[in-house]
This record gives sequence, structure tokens and C-alpha cells, in this order.
Amino acid sequence: MAPLGPFAPLVAVGCSGGADSLALTRLADRWARGRGGAALALIVEHGLRPESAGEAQALAQALQRHGIAARILPLNLPAGPRLQERARAARRAALLAACREAGAPHLLLGHHAEDQAETIIFRALRGSAATGLAGMAPLTIAPEALILRPLLSLPKARLRASLVGWSIAPLEDPSNQDPRFARARLRGAGAAALDPAPFARRRARLAQAVAERMAIAVRLCPEGCAEINPEALGQDATARRVLAALIRAVGGGAHAPAAAAVARLLAQGSGTLGGALWLKGGRWLVREAATGGWEAGLWDGRFRCSPPPEGYVIGPLGADSALFRGRARHLPAAALAALPALRRVGDGKLALVPHLFYDAVGSGFLFPVQFAPRGGAVTECHRSG
Repeated sequence: MAPLGPFAPLVAVGCSGGADSLALTRLADRWARGRGGAALALIVEHGLRPESAGEAQALAQALQRHGIAARILPLNLPAGPRLQERARAARRAALLAACREAGAPHLLLGHHAEDQAETIIFRALRGSAATGLAGMAPLTIAPEALILRPLLSLPKARLRASLVGWSIAPLEDPSNQDPRFARARLRGAGAAALDPAPFARRRARLAQAVAERMAIAVRLCPEGCAEINPEALGQDATARRVLAALIRAVGGGAHAPAAAAVARLLAQGSGTLGGALWLKGGRWLVREAATGGWEAGLWDGRFRCSPPPEGYVIGPLGADSALFRGRARHLPAAALAALPALRRVGDGKLALVPHLFYDAVGSGFLFPVQFAPRGGAVTECHRSG
């Protein structure tokens, strides 16, 4: 845990009841207690098997008998195609939402060395670029919490050994061995034999290169746009990674666009991709067109905020941005048009533009808005031991 930074008194742990996450929960509890803190076990119940609800309840009770707080997060996922992919996305969203509600700024996940190896091979088979082949990051920034994977360098056998003598027996999810799923087939083919350490070092080098290029070539603005120095950005592989990360953030997407599409845009020096618009001249990357959608505390996939107060609706500033050119000359018009704004229900009168400190009707309420893109921070933090 030490290389991952300072910690708050409460750390959340994703605990499925399997050997890996159960070992992490036990280790995290001991680690937190030794520093005057506590661990919170978050148990995601997918609802895909009839017995899963009972297993989750039994696990929560067993952890609580050991003095570990536990909370069950039911998903009730419907059956259908892409089940494991949908389950991963829903599980992550539920865990992060629970962290926010509990006030836990750190979420620990129990991925280990064999998981890392499987991830690298799986991504290679899907044609991932160099960044994807670097594997999972030990630290990822999400708007709700820091996602930490402190066990990536450890083999599964070490984690199982840490459960010896504990009264809670691990559960085994049958889907982990189901050959219908690609990861289960990789596991059966011995994918875990791959040594992920060189890939972790590669990830650290790539992250360092991206961070250094960002520092000299990009100014990311709280208004949800980016000012770019095209000459400093360059045209090499690092420039492509930087631009991909910026497009994901400014466009509000969950993932970066395809590497080939990013390379074409970089060569052109302007254009649209992934919901972002790179203006002619290459200086500004802005939101192509704000959708105005508000979901789970996130507006337009970019801004973290509360639901609009009663009597108001939130949407893009749009054509009203022309009113603010005098007070926001530091931003291009397209960036202003994509800012969140509150209007009164009924007459549609512009009431509040938080980024521009505008309050037209004396509403007098605070409405904090933070640029926190759906896909996480533009650069992930990677620290090697």
C-alpha cells in the first residue's frame, strides 16, 4: 500500500467472497486497524444465480462478526448478450457510488498477478495498442474515489495462503470456469503463466512520458476544454496518447477513441472525434455539442454536480453564450456554448451559469460544478515500487 500514497481513515474494499477479494478484505482490515482506521467491505450481488442473494447476506454477516463493516450492493442484471462486460461496468459504477455515499475516498480491488496476465493477453487478442497492453494500472483516478490495486504483483497462491486459519471460507463463482466466457477460456489455457512485470514497467514509462508531454503542451481548463500547443504536442506516439486522453475527457466518453482515428486527427491538426472538436489552428479542443444529459451525478459525461433544484432545469448554455463573450474572452465560443447552465422551468429564463459566476434572477443558491469526466482523469497515476 505504501507506494500508492496517503490514506483516509476509511478504505472501501470490493469483496465478492472469492479467495482474492476475501484475502484483500482481511489484509485491508488489518492494515487499516493498525493505522487507527477501518475497512468497509462492499459486496456486489449480481442477481444472476438464485443462491447469490443468500451468499451475499451470509458473507456480510461473517465479515461483521469479525468487526468488518459490510454493505450489499444488489445489481439485478438481466440476462442477455455481453453479460460479463455489462456486469463489470455495473459493478464498477455501484462500487464507486457506494464509496461516494460512505465518504470513502479509496476503493481497493483484489486483482493479482494472474489477473494482470489474463488482461494483457485478452487485450492483445482484441488488438489493443501499447497502452492497453501495459495492463491494469495500480492506481486509477475516478470522480468518486481512487481505485487502487495493491496486489497486482502478487500470485494468487500468496493470497490464498493469507486466508489460512481464518473462519471465513471463500466462495467460488461458477462463471469463472464457464468456457462460454473468453476470460475463462484464457484461464484454462494457462494464460496466468505470463509474467506481467515487464508490462507494468512499460505502463510506468508510458505514463511518465504522457505526463511530461501534458505538462509542456496542454492546459486543461475547468470549463471542460483544453488549450493545446501543437508544436509542443508533436506527432509521435506519445502525442497520440495525450490527444486520445484529452478527447475522452473533453468529449465526455467512457473510453478513448480508436488509436487509428486519433492518429488521423493528429495528422490533420483539426476535426471532430469522440464528441470533441479540435478547432482549426490546433489551439483548442472543445466539446463538439453538449447533450445536456444528467446521469448519476454527472452532466454531459463531464461535470460532477447535484440534481437541479426544484423549478430549474440544467442544459447547455448554447446560443446564450453570445451574452458572455465580453466576460469570457479567454475561451473560444464553442467552449462557452457547451457549459452547463440552469434555466427556470416554464419561461426558460437563464438563471445560473456557475462557471461564469452568473446569477440572473437572484436565485441565491449554490450549485457547485466540477469538471470530472466520465472516463476518469486525463492522466492516470502510476507509481512503481
